[in-house]
Amino acid sequence: MERESFENPTIAAVMNTHVVAVKVDREERPDVDRIYMTAVQAMTGQGGWPLNVFVTPEGKPFTGGTYFPPETRHGRRGWPEVVEAIGKAWKDPATKERLLAQGEGLTQATRDFLAPATTGTVHRPESLENCRLALEHSFDPEGGGFSRSPKFPMPVNQFFLIRYAVAVGGEAGERAKAMVLETLRGMARGGIFDHVGGGFHRYSTDERWFLPHFEKMLYDNAQLALNYLDAPVFAGIATKTLDYLLRDLCHPDGGFYSAEDADSLPPNGGGKEKSEGAFYVWSLDEVRTILGDDGRLFALRYGLVDQGNVENDPQGEFSGKNVLFEACSLEDVAREVGLTPVEVDRRLNEALKKLLEVRARRPRPHLDDKILTSWNGLALSAFARAYSVLGEERYLTAAQRGADFLRSRLWDGENLFRRWRDGRRDILALADDHAFLAQGLIDLYGADFDPAHLFWAEQLTDQLLARFLDPSGALFATPFDHDPLLLIRAKEEGDNVEPSAASVAAFNLLRLSRLLGRDDFRQAAERMIGAHLGAAPGPHAFPVLNAAGLLADAPPRELVIVGDPRAPATRDMLRVARGMFLPELTVILLEGPGNPLVQRLPFLRDMRQMEGKPTAYYCHNFSCQAPVTTAEELRSLLAPHVDPRQEFGKVGCAGDRGTSFVGRGTETEGFLRTKFGRRGLRSTFFEVKPDFGNVNQLKIPG
Repeated sequence: MERESFENPTIAAVMNTHVVAVKVDREERPDVDRIYMTAVQAMTGQGGWPLNVFVTPEGKPFTGGTYFPPETRHGRRGWPEVVEAIGKAWKDPATKERLLAQGEGLTQATRDFLAPATTGTVHRPESLENCRLALEHSFDPEGGGFSRSPKFPMPVNQFFLIRYAVAVGGEAGERAKAMVLETLRGMARGGIFDHVGGGFHRYSTDERWFLPHFEKMLYDNAQLALNYLDAPVFAGIATKTLDYLLRDLCHPDGGFYSAEDADSLPPNGGGKEKSEGAFYVWSLDEVRTILGDDGRLFALRYGLVDQGNVENDPQGEFSGKNVLFEACSLEDVAREVGLTPVEVDRRLNEALKKLLEVRARRPRPHLDDKILTSWNGLALSAFARAYSVLGEERYLTAAQRGADFLRSRLWDGENLFRRWRDGRRDILALADDHAFLAQGLIDLYGADFDPAHLFWAEQLTDQLLARFLDPSGALFATPFDHDPLLLIRAKEEGDNVEPSAASVAAFNLLRLSRLLGRDDFRQAAERMIGAHLGAAPGPHAFPVLNAAGLLADAPPRELVIVGDPRAPATRDMLRVARGMFLPELTVILLEGPGNPLVQRLPFLRDMRQMEGKPTAYYCHNFSCQAPVTTAEELRSLLAPHVDPRQEFGKVGCAGDRGTSFVGRGTETEGFLRTKFGRRGLRSTFFEVKPDFGNVNQLKIPG
């Protein structure tokens, strides 16, 4: 509509005659968007974007819709005709009265829906099971995901199911795990993943993750990176995703831009009109020219054909073009071309590098360069967690620079702001800004153990409770002292393509209560979980909040390591703790008695190094076991608390000391890197009998 109508001088003149036009960026003001989207859904039975709403001078909606063409066609009224009709109706006193009455009724209905009274209680185990069953009912067993088409990644579902599987176990846990793995595998193999440059597109237009809407969003990629880090066999996908963010969405000073458009100009001067996916698709001839002899094995692996591989293309938009997806396994390609899988993998990686170099010279999609606090908080979590899991220093640096950027650009010492662009910050922060940033800071503490991150997270969380909380414990999306022209203060809705602020805030409150000794935070989390689950519109409306309920119900586990964080022995202990998937484990690092956390947590005061060695204290349910001074002792201490069935993926380990691993090449490599880090790692690939496929043999120094 922007191109068709709003930039058309004739149509603009009609608009300026009859209405005051206000354009709102829904990512900057999701509170405004949500109010009027709800109103349009109530009026028409459906919603979507672009969203067009006609409101009274007081902001009360009385009619609206989504897309309107520039002229009447296909039974849909043209935009100028609609605007003119509204203008004439407003000038007629009798009709205007009807519109005003309609606005009053619609406003009240919208208010009742968005800010309902919180009633009822919730039985958490029942809510947990209902959420899992609802996801299982909607799960697509053929390709993963929780819809047929279009398919959205929905990282909140994977987040919940992973934690459910670990906490509950049994047959239900195995089914939850299977849903996660199938979904992550399907997305990683499909065209929704950018195999050349890394990162995920917005969604898949079909049921098999093949043909994406090519837009790339920061919030999708940050959350999906975390999903893939939680399932270590896919660590390589997480790495490619995070490297995409660093390469293409990172501000020089450390913050992260919001998105890249789906449309771009065709390469090589192929036209003046932008088209969907032009930056990402390839003709087979072009790939042959770039890769030479390796073009054949590349085409086999990624499904390239001469006529183009997009079958359902009525507009001919992708004629002769190919969307890359994993069409054949490495083993099948190797058999077809007469090479080993290892050699095929090496050549494909070199081919992808060449294509990335060529693609970098194409006209890029438009960059949405606004920097949003909430989405940067999600990115902060992803990079901090990536360092903890993979041990890659560049990810810790990215997380620290991101936190510094947000503190210097979007925080004035008392107030947090939502958006920064071109040196200017604007819009007082919403609930998700406070919650997502606080979460990122808590995760960053888990990476570098600087208590300053926790104290800023605590300050943000205190602000959240003071300015956004309903007396029942539920969370509003906007503060009580926000925009005076805002029609309605809406309560936080369910987890969707992003988690709700309430879900993330509940996690933050529980984690900070254990890290900082704030029992009032634990109590606030309990009220928040109950208030929102009690008012949930459906069984899987709040998967992340249900996962927060799991944390609330889990007996506290603390691991305190006393030692120099730079010492190899201390780092070995941290690597052991990080290599075990224990979502409820709180890890604290003390370098000495001067750590300010000692003042908050009295049980830390007597914890010291033994015999001058780094020392680990493991406490479970308020009871501490005897301290240990080696990584192996710590592994033995923690191992009984990790059910081996909790491991995600199909990488097997042979031998008590873990010196050989069996599994797919890329998945095995990801597993090894999460367990042992890159430092000192030498992997040798060789073929064995077909029953095993590829084997990675790990040489552990010493």
